[in-house]
Amino acid sequence: MEQMTLFDERIQTSPLASRLRPSTLKEFAGQEHLLGEGKMLRQLIERDQISSMIFWGPPGVGKTTLASIIAGRTKADFINFSAVISGIKEIREVMGQAENSRRMGIRTVLFVDEIHRFNKAQQDAFLPFVEKGSIILIGATTENPSFEVNAALLSRCRVFVLKALEEADLIKVLNHALQSPEGFGTQKVRISDRQVSAIAAFANGDARTALNTLEMAVINGEISAEGIFVTNEGLEQCISKKSLLYDKDGEEHYNLISALHKSMRNSDPDAAVYWMCRMLEGGENPLYIARRLIRFASEDVGMADSHALQVAVAAYQACHFLGMPECDVHLTHAVTYLAMAPKSNALYMACEMCKRDVKNLRAEPVPLQLRNAPTKLMKDLEYGEGYEYAHDTEEKLTHMQCMPESLSRREYYHPTDQGEEKEVGDRLKAIKEWKARSTS
Repeated sequence: MEQMTLFDERIQTSPLASRLRPSTLKEFAGQEHLLGEGKMLRQLIERDQISSMIFWGPPGVGKTTLASIIAGRTKADFINFSAVISGIKEIREVMGQAENSRRMGIRTVLFVDEIHRFNKAQQDAFLPFVEKGSIILIGATTENPSFEVNAALLSRCRVFVLKALEEADLIKVLNHALQSPEGFGTQKVRISDRQVSAIAAFANGDARTALNTLEMAVINGEISAEGIFVTNEGLEQCISKKSLLYDKDGEEHYNLISALHKSMRNSDPDAAVYWMCRMLEGGENPLYIARRLIRFASEDVGMADSHALQVAVAAYQACHFLGMPECDVHLTHAVTYLAMAPKSNALYMACEMCKRDVKNLRAEPVPLQLRNAPTKLMKDLEYGEGYEYAHDTEEKLTHMQCMPESLSRREYYHPTDQGEEKEVGDRLKAIKEWKARSTS
């Protein structure tokens, strides 16, 4: 009886997610694209034929669990290694053990959790041992391995992308937790299907978050002779604030700003406001968003609606004056305006074309007629000779060539017929026709 009591205490004090960690592929939830019947990763695990690989995916989708399942099936030595607490010294010690095992014909599988936390020197320490087969490396990361794993090491690993779990998968995980003896199966927990679905939706594809939330809801449930009741009020306290996956220095930062930019470009104000709010809720600096809106106003709206730039700059100033949370409505104003504005990338294209010429062609001298002549020497050298003052003419136009001779036929700005830019295009066409008539 005493041993059972100790066992029960251990069960109750261990986190629910830890107690319910799957030990077989059959128990594993989600990732059917990798672990469904006949899929490559499933076959490699079942046949114990794994090679070096990287598991890349958001938190709570099963990266560490997959490594644990591999550890239970493989005939190789399995070493669990954490990038958080290990350095070069520990890496060399483990590599020495693996090399000795290789000489005796024993494989070593090395699992490195959070491999993106290793710096370049630490990752380089693995490379020679992966190359000669001393270790089979399995890395887990929440960050894009293209950015966080050395190219030489990455080229020797197969990358498997794990996806956020579907709500249906999370509901299965939660129901299993309620029925399993390792979970709440020995307790009479009263929780509705709707409440379970609410937890699954809140978890945002993260099984660990789902189980932790369920555990918190049960612990804070109302206890009676009939069991533990999870109330709506108690559950609302557990899920009142969703912890969004957002790293202001990581890939998701760029994914979300890209989604915002492309939604506005596609004239979809609902999607644009959604992505903007996702960034704000994740803790993004509103001034960063406002700066991107200023760029968008000229890059994607431009002369089609020059007021767009004024609105974007005003939104930046509002964010600077007010800060969060008050400035969110000003950002919504600007985002919606930009999404609904007529679109033109003519300014962006003109800038890019001109930059290529400036970079690749000869740096032409400024034509003499465009130079100022503040000194006698400059006048003697004909600085300013031939300059024509546009305001002295009736048309406010002259025949003077402002481009260097070698670029005289270059045209960078091509107005579109969108919004106000159509009028700009008509005027530019008229100017060119006037100059062509006057020089013929």
